Order: sequence, then C-alpha cells, then structure tokens
Amino acid sequence: MNIIEKFADVPKIETERLILRKITLDDAEDMYSYASDEEVTRFVTWNTHSSSSDTIEFINSFLPQYDAPWGIELKENGKCIGTVHFVWWQPEHKAAEIGYVLSKEYWGRGLITEAARAVITFGFESMDLVRIQARCFLENKGSERVMEKLGMSFEGISRKGMYVKGEHKDLKVYSIIKF
Repeated sequence: MNIIEKFADVPKIETERLILRKITLDDAEDMYSYASDEEVTRFVTWNTHSSSSDTIEFINSFLPQYDAPWGIELKENGKCIGTVHFVWWQPEHKAAEIGYVLSKEYWGRGLITEAARAVITFGFESMDLVRIQARCFLENKGSERVMEKLGMSFEGISRKGMYVKGEHKDLKVYSIIKF
C-alpha cells in the first residue's frame, strides 16, 4: 500500500511557514534550481540534475517510487524549495522511513525540521505508524542535526548499508517511536 491508495492523493499539510503538497510539473523550475546544485545533491541517492529535462524525468519517474512525496512550498513566496517524503512505508509493521532535501538557499532556518516534524505527526496520527526512521551518510552532519532536533534517537551505523553513486556507504540510523 502507498499513501495514494490510502488517502486517494498526497494529503496537503500546512505548518506555520510551509505548505506540504503534491509535487507537479509546475515545480520543475524550482526543483531544478536546487537539484542541479552539487552541494545539495551530495548526500542524496539521486544524481545532480544537469538539465531541466532531468528534473522533469525525476518528477515523472523517480518521485512516484516513494510511498509519500510532498513538495515543500514556502508560504512567503510560493516556491517549491525541497521535498519531504516517506522513502518506504510498511503498514503491516506500522513503520516507515522519512527522507528530505532542501534548497541550499534555505538551509539553517529550521524549515526542513518543520516540514519533517509535520510529516512525522501525520504518520503517527493518520497512518497509524509506531516507528519512523531516517538514515544519513556518516558525513552528513546537517541531516544528523535535523534528526536530533526531531527527537529521533541514534540507533547505530549500518555498515555499507547502501550502494549509491558507485560506492558502498555507511549510514547512521535514527528513529522515533510513538508512545
């Protein structure tokens, strides 16, 4: 099951500064502006976009593979500044994994923490999740700080846990449990 099967579409979630919503081709230009930045794509599983056609292909093909992809729209200007999503969802285990990416222009403002917190709340309240985990490459200190701000607990290192961009990567694993 994915989120569209359960909710008929990607549900809109609103926070103080953000609107989390379904990603459309109208977001391609905004998405290309951060997806073409090597500093932003350094710690994600997908390659840096070299053209707007890469971004259109990404929206049409790659994003639908996630169980729940939300575009992060900044209320103040209506721009799509990143994504937050459940990489996978296992309803039978009441577990999911969250992932996120944010335009470098908006780093350091607490926006990805705000977006991820809203998605975690949605997961616990509307998807009946009991466990939500996140993983990051060892050297991704920014993502690690986000997970800590979300109240996630460090569980350990998954050695050579992912083969991405031509190499095996060690991953830090964090989780938060619904009590």
